[in-house]
Amino acid sequence: MEGIRLTTQVYFVRHAQPEYVWEDERTRPLTKEGRQDSRMVSDFLKDKEIDVFYSSPYKRSYDTIADTAAYYGREIITDERLREREKGAGGNTHEMFEKRWSNHDYHEDDGESIRMVQERNIVALKEILAENKGKKIVIGTHGTALSTILNYYHPEFGCKDFLRLIDWMPYIVELDFDGDELLKIREHCYIEKEFLGKPR
Repeated sequence: MEGIRLTTQVYFVRHAQPEYVWEDERTRPLTKEGRQDSRMVSDFLKDKEIDVFYSSPYKRSYDTIADTAAYYGREIITDERLREREKGAGGNTHEMFEKRWSNHDYHEDDGESIRMVQERNIVALKEILAENKGKKIVIGTHGTALSTILNYYHPEFGCKDFLRLIDWMPYIVELDFDGDELLKIREHCYIEKEFLGKPR
């Protein structure tokens, strides 16, 4: 019927605590605590009637939602565009965080800007929404990648907001859509674990 909204619910799951000393960013696994903390994700999502699972191809994001997908008997669809920001040579200092968030086009050599990350994540998200109207979706994601999506829909989201959630691993936030129009955002749960890569 005309006028009835077909709401699509997207549960973004920022990964649990990863190992920090690891050469390959893509294969960096969860810590033992991170694997245990992923149970929070399963416990929260097991009664949500999830239809489909997507993830960044990075192991830490995939593994954080793997048990939940297995519970539903679903495979996880990986999408390269959902990956985390490519790091450059600048490191994680307060100055660098502020620089990236105050100028979304700034990036270090061999790194990505906030805008680059946002553009590919939003293109992927809009395709996912178009293909799954009215469904319940889980997307395994990362701190910066998720923050760029939140900034896209709420441009006032900035460095201070990013730093607020930097220690939340895992973290679940729900975005509800009508088509690709955002209806509401609801934060659900998180476990606080120190992000060892954050500035001192």
